[in-house]
Amino acid sequence: MINIAIADDHVMVRSGIKAALERANKDIQVVAEVSNGKELIELPKDLKVDIFLVDISMPILNGIEATKKLRRVRKNAKVIILSMYDDRISVERAIRAGASGFVIKVSTIEEVINAIEDVSKGKFFLCSSISNYVFEGFLNRASGRKGLHTLTAKEKEILQLVAEGYSSRRIAEEFGLSLNTVHVHRNNIMHKLKLHKQADLIRYAIKEGIAHI
Repeated sequence: MINIAIADDHVMVRSGIKAALERANKDIQVVAEVSNGKELIELPKDLKVDIFLVDISMPILNGIEATKKLRRVRKNAKVIILSMYDDRISVERAIRAGASGFVIKVSTIEEVINAIEDVSKGKFFLCSSISNYVFEGFLNRASGRKGLHTLTAKEKEILQLVAEGYSSRRIAEEFGLSLNTVHVHRNNIMHKLKLHKQADLIRYAIKEGIAHI
């Protein structure tokens, strides 16, 4: 039996994936469903999960940053990223974050099952629409644009929330930080990216795949 955890902020999507998987393969069962990256990394460590199906675009903590954190708390976690996007940047970032598979959401359920079976055996999997991308090439290339690469993990998380319209006060509450600390982070982000307006930050976050609005 392969135990699956699904992370997606749309209830209907989670329910649809769960029903399709369990109907198509009796050896697959969904043992957990969460709606954002923060809930994903907070799943009980004693919950046996063989494969994590993680949406790339989620509120609070996106799939890429959630994968990085998940791989730190669960060293052997196997992650398959689900995405509406098949662009090179998204695939590269997923692989660098530690994902073992990348599947776009318009893929057939058979392809999702193939991904689950391959990744459960320790293999990599790219869905057919992006199979021409080569994993080795991604792993050997510089990680993202220079500006994005200079941001810390916390700064990337705050950048995502800024792009999603969170106020500084709400960001402070979300991370248990002081308002002044959030302001310092925001100033550091803008300085590193050489941006001067919030609108520019939002456009940058969307362009780089930090947030999808």
